[in-house]
Amino acid sequence: MELSAEKLEVRYMTISKFSEVSGYTQKAIRRKIEEGVWIENRHYRRAPDNRVLIDVEGFKAWVEGARTRR
Repeated sequence: MELSAEKLEVRYMTISKFSEVSGYTQKAIRRKIEEGVWIENRHYRRAPDNRVLIDVEGFKAWVEGARTRR
């Protein structure tokens, strides 16, 4: 049985998992973080072990916000 993030309703994902489900490359994700396009505690968080986790809800808000600015 295959599980998907949508079925689990996962809010936070590692960069590698988020890359698989979003279509963004890991490099593109890291670049958005490095360049400040995605903001810490809004679009991503750092786990207690300092690992970067993408906030899926923050990502959705970013995408929807980008549409309304046109």
